[in-house]
Amino acid sequence: MSQFPSLQEIHDRLAAYYGPTGWWPGDSPFEIAVGAILTQNTAWTNVERAIANLKAEQLLSPRAIHDSPSDILEAAVRPSGYFRVKAQRLRNFCAYLLEKYGGSMERMAREPLDALRPELLGVNGIGPETADDILLYACGKLVFVVDAYTRRILYRHGLTGKDIGYEALRELFETNIPADHYLYKEYHGLIVWTGKEFCGPKPKCEACPLNPLLLPGQPRE
Repeated sequence: MSQFPSLQEIHDRLAAYYGPTGWWPGDSPFEIAVGAILTQNTAWTNVERAIANLKAEQLLSPRAIHDSPSDILEAAVRPSGYFRVKAQRLRNFCAYLLEKYGGSMERMAREPLDALRPELLGVNGIGPETADDILLYACGKLVFVVDAYTRRILYRHGLTGKDIGYEALRELFETNIPADHYLYKEYHGLIVWTGKEFCGPKPKCEACPLNPLLLPGQPRE
């Protein structure tokens, strides 16, 4: 039997510590998709400010974002950082959504996962993590989302190498935990909360709920 913790053990300890996360926050599937694009390389609090700006400017719809003058859209998303790049990525996503699905997230969500994921990855500026955020939380697809926190936590607990790739890490979860939509969402939320609170570049292992699973000599970098 492996001396390292299982993915289920990690989940169960985090769930007992935090309780339900309710992750991902958003009032609609489209708002969730916008948040997934804006959260790249920034804190969620900054995304919340940008989304509030979009709502205040009545821009939180595919057509409004697509047709908005660049200076207005960029000003609205400025709190999320890299505002020119992110404004263009939002516009790219909205162009795809309007052209392919008439601007309807519901129509998009009816597409099968094996067809929809490659489509999203083909939208300029949408990488695997952002695509899977949209698929899981906005479209209800059974795909596990991994991120830098996931990689760091599993590496520090001896379950992966430091440089494991995105797809290999996603497959590790999808083949070792039950294929359950609620579990996928909650597990990712628990990882996000743990990464922010305890497992940053400089870890706070002593107070972490996963500390009992950390073997002596495991890397802390």
